[in-house]
Amino acid sequence: VQLQASGGGLVQPGGSLTLSCAASGVSLRYVAIGWFRQAPGREREGVSCISASDGTTYYADSVKGRFTISKDNRKNTVDLQVNSMKPEDTAVYYCAASSSVILSNLQSQAAYAYWGQGTQVTVSS
Repeated sequence: VQLQASGGGLVQPGGSLTLSCAASGVSLRYVAIGWFRQAPGREREGVSCISASDGTTYYADSVKGRFTISKDNRKNTVDLQVNSMKPEDTAVYYCAASSSVILSNLQSQAAYAYWGQGTQVTVSS
């Protein structure tokens, strides 16, 4: 299983980005995908996830209403649309894959066996 995160960059406060996670070696029909981020000097935290079966989603309170996760089973990709960005959104964003089907489990990094390499997002004027 390989995951490739892309789409990061420099964006001004209030701006938008679309992060994409491309999976290979496994179908997204069978694994859940989570997005996590790690800011400098901080622990990695969960941002959002989407289940494999019915596309149920979860968002951390800090991003609710601003981030939208979606997946395309045909392309085998998961996108994270990031709007109304704030400086505190600055971090390396990682996508990860999990075989868990329990949404509450998917909020924890421990549920994820496969990780992508991360993409840097910087929010600054």
